[in-house]
Amino acid sequence: MANFGVIVFPGSNCDHDAYHALKHVMNADVKFLWHKDTDLSDIDFLIVPGGFSYGDYLRSGAIARFSPIMQEVVKFAEKGGPVMGICNGFQILLEAGLIPGAMMHNNKLRFVCKSVNIRVENTESMFTSHLKKGQVLNIPVSHGEGNYFIDDDGLKALNDNNQVLFRYTDAEGNLTDEANFNGSRDSIAGITNVGGNVLGMMPHPERAMEKILGSEDGKPIFDSILNSLSIA
Repeated sequence: MANFGVIVFPGSNCDHDAYHALKHVMNADVKFLWHKDTDLSDIDFLIVPGGFSYGDYLRSGAIARFSPIMQEVVKFAEKGGPVMGICNGFQILLEAGLIPGAMMHNNKLRFVCKSVNIRVENTESMFTSHLKKGQVLNIPVSHGEGNYFIDDDGLKALNDNNQVLFRYTDAEGNLTDEANFNGSRDSIAGITNVGGNVLGMMPHPERAMEKILGSEDGKPIFDSILNSLSIA
């Protein structure tokens, strides 16, 4: 069985959500990794969780990017190791240069915490193989700096390489200005690197794992991951 590691930075607050989703919902082997740890030898899959690493001082993810463990995360990813960055984790992966683009403040300059709809754009990824293209998921968001930006050439590369996994839409899967609540370029909610082994997404699938909490729409993402690891 694959071993998952959930990194804990000072200020992480979704680390226990990710641990619960993996351990108690998916019955996976998972452990916490402190940001000063440097040994990833027994880890098969890394999760960089959401929260406010280092209080989001300077710029979200900019300080956490220099934590000791991140040097090992970069090496792990460059060797093909799978990494998933959620919310603040997405911001950290951007700052580390593992995925392209940058984050800006939400276009209305307000922190947003609500459930949103995201459309599945690519099912050929290890993160989305149990989903259907065009499927709409209802997933919570919780961020103030989720306005994803990339220049024209970068956007073309993302689309040409099928790196966009999720876009913000309405409940019917339509791209609208209202659905793109944070102003992200091309309504992007989640992308991978060129190699497809690193995912960054702003919505929180680990918070949509049980009906009692309002949605199970995050579970197929983790089903996809576990299935991919089992046949790797």
